[in-house]
Amino acid sequence: MAAFNFTPSDPSPFILIGIPSLEAAHLWISIPFSTFYTISLFGNFTLLFVVGKEQTLRKPMYLLLCMLALTDIGMSSSVMPKALCILWFNLKGITVGGCLTQMFFIHAVSVMQSAVLVTMAFDRYVAICNPLRYATILTNTRIAKLGLVGFIRAVLFILPMPVLVSRLPFCANRIIPHTYCEHMAVAKMSCGDFTVNRTYGLVVAFVVIGLDLTLIALSYSLIIRAVLRISSKKAHQKALNTCTSHICVMLMSYTACLFTYLTQRFGQGIASHVHVTFANFYLLVPPMLNPIIYGVKTKELRDKVGKYTCRR
Repeated sequence: MAAFNFTPSDPSPFILIGIPSLEAAHLWISIPFSTFYTISLFGNFTLLFVVGKEQTLRKPMYLLLCMLALTDIGMSSSVMPKALCILWFNLKGITVGGCLTQMFFIHAVSVMQSAVLVTMAFDRYVAICNPLRYATILTNTRIAKLGLVGFIRAVLFILPMPVLVSRLPFCANRIIPHTYCEHMAVAKMSCGDFTVNRTYGLVVAFVVIGLDLTLIALSYSLIIRAVLRISSKKAHQKALNTCTSHICVMLMSYTACLFTYLTQRFGQGIASHVHVTFANFYLLVPPMLNPIIYGVKTKELRDKVGKYTCRR
């Protein structure tokens, strides 16, 4: 594997310093981080458990929720164990291989989650615009195939990132001002030219986010057009209510993602500790809130969760 052949004469690990300028407060910062992470794991594993146990929830919509839960678990778990080691125990070292592996998983899971959100928008479009054909258009098998396509897309788009970083020369400066190995945060530590890395990162971001947001916007424009044709106000409300959860999750995920991405590349005027803190909250807050949003807004799921949590 020549692509991952690091310079043998310099096997020094990278150093993740945590949140720059706030090292003295690391222990206090770890409290919300660990709390959010615990709630995220509990909520998403509860959702997976309930859908797995209940035969009546083996439907495309809930299969998509399980995919979303898996990406939420993957996103937060790619970062938080190492971040908490830094905040709690000051264990800042990470091997080059470990850093590249973490980089791959963080970005691949993010791209995968974006694909799940697009599929959920399509699911809402079919449910509202073609309700009579919903069961034939969106079967569990078809949803699984769409999930596989999203997974393959994520791997193909993100795999070049660690490959490109592995070819960069790293000199004396191996300190990364972050809690995890974000692609550009690592590339900027190189003493060589990382223009290719910067360009590839921009292309992937614009292709993935641009394409996915366009498809979501198209789905919702068709949904709005269909809803406006309905004469009944009650039917209006019911149709829009079915989309509320997805809209909340989508806005939260893409807003946080775009803010983190743009400040990493263009936010020179933003203090590094502000950027790093928001980058961590992007990987913590949506995964924590997603199962809560769907649990509150989806009556069938809420009832099934209550069946297990209120059992005496």
